[in-house]
Amino acid sequence: MSDLWTEVTIETTTEAVEAVTNILFENGAQGAMIEDPKDLNPEKINDYDWDYVDENMLKKSEDDVVKIKTYISDEKNVKEFIKAVTEEVKNLTEFGLDIGNGKVYTDSVREDDWANNWKQYYKPTRIGDNIVIKPEWEEYEANDSDLVIEMNPGMAFGTGNHETTSMCVANLEKYVKKDSTVFDIGCGSGILGIVASKLGAKNVLGIDIDEVAVKVANENVVKNGVDNVMKAVKGNLADDIDKSIKPDIVVANIMADIVILLSKDVRDFLPKDGIFISSGIILAKIDEVTEALKENGFEVVEVQKKGEWACILAR
Repeated sequence: MSDLWTEVTIETTTEAVEAVTNILFENGAQGAMIEDPKDLNPEKINDYDWDYVDENMLKKSEDDVVKIKTYISDEKNVKEFIKAVTEEVKNLTEFGLDIGNGKVYTDSVREDDWANNWKQYYKPTRIGDNIVIKPEWEEYEANDSDLVIEMNPGMAFGTGNHETTSMCVANLEKYVKKDSTVFDIGCGSGILGIVASKLGAKNVLGIDIDEVAVKVANENVVKNGVDNVMKAVKGNLADDIDKSIKPDIVVANIMADIVILLSKDVRDFLPKDGIFISSGIILAKIDEVTEALKENGFEVVEVQKKGEWACILAR
């Protein structure tokens, strides 16, 4: 097989990142690299991160255009992939999402040129009170109180610096107890389930529709020594979860429309005293999500906001 790959770039907005990456995965992409200028805003970067940020990256990020990139091998029908992705991204506007210009374009690159470039975007990041997310290739000197989680995002699935992830982590720190059972729906890299495991949960299940995400998650679980507590499995949202297992906490960092779909299923297997932590919700969708939760028997405990995103806690 040739070492030439097609680099597919979608220009969009922060609001549409989750939805666009889902479209890529659903069409067979094996990963997605996200270049979001908001993630390089000096106000959002910790002091210990700032030294590592390349000034050239900042210069490239002066506008608000988010670029999502994926790489397609010559084994795939690239034209069909581009056509499907372009149409589905355009259709996101029907769900009220601002996709920006939604431009999709391609370039040819050699495998060696892109295989490791994405690593420059991930640095050690503190989220919550004591959680530090450390990419496996970075050095970090931990404090005594730090819970360090080592991650390899596998080119795609997040290392914790997004507002939605940080809100979920803060709430896991608040609610996870030593005997907690936790479900992480749409687990991606496994970061939230691993956090729950490190916080002392006794049983953690991650579930994701994308088999690459599941593979990456399980590798990260082993890397962090919590494979006796957590496993990740391939499945469609809550459909493939054993309903006889009653979790104390369900966390879903996905998107508003999926949280709405999930709310009935989660209510069916979450005990009355359990907590549902949902995030990936744009501010404009808060009322829609809270209404769906209430219609399915939840009490909305708190709505938290960070940047353009919300995290909703319900019982």
